[in-house]
Amino acid sequence: MLETDYDAIDVDIITRPVKSKDPILIEGFPGIGLVGNIASQQIIEELNMEYIGSIESRYFPPIAVLYEGLVNMPVRIYENVEHNTIMVVSDIPINPSVSYDVSKALVGWAKSIGVKEIVSIAGIATMSDEYKVFGAATTEEMLERIREHVEIFQMGTISGISGSVMAECFMQNIPAISLLGATKTQNPDPRAAAVVVDVLNSLYDFSIDTDDLIEQAEKIEIEMQKLAEDVRSSEQATTPRKEYPMYG
Repeated sequence: MLETDYDAIDVDIITRPVKSKDPILIEGFPGIGLVGNIASQQIIEELNMEYIGSIESRYFPPIAVLYEGLVNMPVRIYENVEHNTIMVVSDIPINPSVSYDVSKALVGWAKSIGVKEIVSIAGIATMSDEYKVFGAATTEEMLERIREHVEIFQMGTISGISGSVMAECFMQNIPAISLLGATKTQNPDPRAAAVVVDVLNSLYDFSIDTDDLIEQAEKIEIEMQKLAEDVRSSEQATTPRKEYPMYG
């Protein structure tokens, strides 16, 4: 049975009761290279995570996501009790105008279930051909934890919903880290997602296989690009007076 755990003015988070104690929450929303989305999907599949609920808003594009013929929500929440992990993954971009409300609702709900720390996964545009991960944190302790695994993001900004989530974590005094996979393209980049997953493996002992992401990179790129085009068409049909870039 589903219950409403958190109800903001324009954002509803509806889940079954969370079983994990002091869990880690990882979020992956679409952004540059779809790094957060692709990495999150791989984690969900590899850890065989259980679907427990969704995030809903009247400001989200009016679509349902199909997977092997079954209807699913575009912004979903999963849990793996064994690894004490909650995953939030989205197949739709979050419009900048509602990012604040979504991040506030998400972090508020995370606090209500006793989340220990939050990990935000996203992409970052670079000119280099090297696949690496940039990192940032809300506390000195979290920064020290990731220092050996990432290149510390010394100066700049984290844009979009990921930046909003990190800012809200800072305001709410929730330890959080941002893992930004370097990519040269706006198109889906499974290789950038793979290096982020490798960092998560090191930090949380997940042992998640990334070989499939590398081997099936071209197929994943085509599938994710098709989904992005479907969402873009939906947004253009419902909000013709103003357009936002799809990702990034």
